[in-house]
Amino acid sequence: MEKKSLVSGINADLRRLSRGFTQILIIFSIVYHLSSIVCQAQEIKQPNAAGTFYPDDPIQLSKMIDDFLDAASPEPVSGKIFALISPHAGYGYSGQTAAYGYKLIRNKNYKTVIVIGPSHHYAFSGVSVYPEGIFRTPLGDLEIDSDLAKKLLYQDKDIFFEPQAFAEEHSVEVQLPFLQRTLLHFKIVPVVMGDCSLETCKTFAALLKGLIAGRSDVLVVVSSDMYHGYDYQEADVVDNLTLSYLKNMDAEGLYYGLREGKLQLCGGLPAVTVLMLAKELGHNKIQLLKHTNSAEVTNKKVKGIWTVGYGSLVIDKEGEGAMLNSAQRKKLLKIARQSIETYLNSGRKLEVSEKDPVLLKEMGAFVTLREHGELRGCIGSLVGSQPLYLVVRDMAVEAATGDPRFPAVSPSELKDIEIEISALSPLEKIDNPDKIKMGEDGVLVRRGFNSGVFLPQVATETGWSKEEFMSHLCAEKAGLAPDAWKDKSTEIYIFTAEVFSEKDVPSGN
Repeated sequence: MEKKSLVSGINADLRRLSRGFTQILIIFSIVYHLSSIVCQAQEIKQPNAAGTFYPDDPIQLSKMIDDFLDAASPEPVSGKIFALISPHAGYGYSGQTAAYGYKLIRNKNYKTVIVIGPSHHYAFSGVSVYPEGIFRTPLGDLEIDSDLAKKLLYQDKDIFFEPQAFAEEHSVEVQLPFLQRTLLHFKIVPVVMGDCSLETCKTFAALLKGLIAGRSDVLVVVSSDMYHGYDYQEADVVDNLTLSYLKNMDAEGLYYGLREGKLQLCGGLPAVTVLMLAKELGHNKIQLLKHTNSAEVTNKKVKGIWTVGYGSLVIDKEGEGAMLNSAQRKKLLKIARQSIETYLNSGRKLEVSEKDPVLLKEMGAFVTLREHGELRGCIGSLVGSQPLYLVVRDMAVEAATGDPRFPAVSPSELKDIEIEISALSPLEKIDNPDKIKMGEDGVLVRRGFNSGVFLPQVATETGWSKEEFMSHLCAEKAGLAPDAWKDKSTEIYIFTAEVFSEKDVPSGN
């Protein structure tokens, strides 16, 4: 009896141990699968081209890009840029050309950047979209807009994720550090295109249109070099012909010209796709900012040396021309600095006259001062009551001496001050805050004697949502309740601004 009881007890213990081990195995299994999911969600794509196409040291890389941006002098556009066509060679060759396009998008409010490049190392047919995770560069990590990327995938047999297309590819990657030095608070959708039919280009363009139509916070970057060959004289001939198709936004002509070999654009299929997409969305103007080639960059104009063409172009909408050209911006910045210098040294207003009809228009303007990147003063006039050049003259002095948040600028400080001007469009009263375009519109709120204003760039610099933007505006600028903007008795006005600084328009240009 005792023996039977002992055996029963042992069997019971074994059953309990068995259940315990089973539970442990289940727990380990759950933990393992959860870990796999987390690792997969946080998968990091390491850079391929750091240390070869561009420096792998973040300080050196940042300085190189900033120097390129400072030296670039693109003709301004006031319309919101929809797409860039940008070269992807080593930065020592094409970085200065690329900077022309990136300078025009600096500090603009883009939440998603779709970067489309060609495949150089892996032969395949179709379009490979990277679905999720992180792309790493020496300047930090960029999160993929997985919501948008996954909606593109597998909607057509030729649109999929092929990891090998990205394994050694540089065309997408070399655009990322430029984006990191010019934009804030954005995600990316990396795309590599292999060999594609015209129909596949059309299909991909249609899918993109369906997902981004109505959004003003999406930028598309086509990564492409131009001529490849051993004749620097031929480079100009071929590139000028290719540029003529681009300037006409002739997507089909470009496609067949590339197939026939009379045109050269290594990112040709991405360009064909984006030309189709842009025209479908009403972005019908393309502007060449800069064109050169490696022979000109290296000053080795000798036949038999490998030569590559580089072009920087932007796509926006016809009729959205800039209010001010480069010469006018340069003149206003000069007036602002001379005005501050004159007042600080003599206490008198600068005596200045102007004949340019654009600068004689009555327009509002703000002048912002920064010292070593930090705000040092900002004063402006929303409604122009005198010619623009005089508004800038007077507001420059006010920003330097009359901003109650800061002590007056001293003469010795002025050499460290960077001046920024925001030329304003007329105010437009709106009845619905939904009409506000973040990063494009400045906003004035007014109720009774209380009012406050934020310039468009505030949204970009802070990364605030519209709710946060409007709440801060009401509470901090207008002295109203944070939710006062939702009240119908609060008046809301919007305006646009052309923003430019001495960093954008160097005095030497």
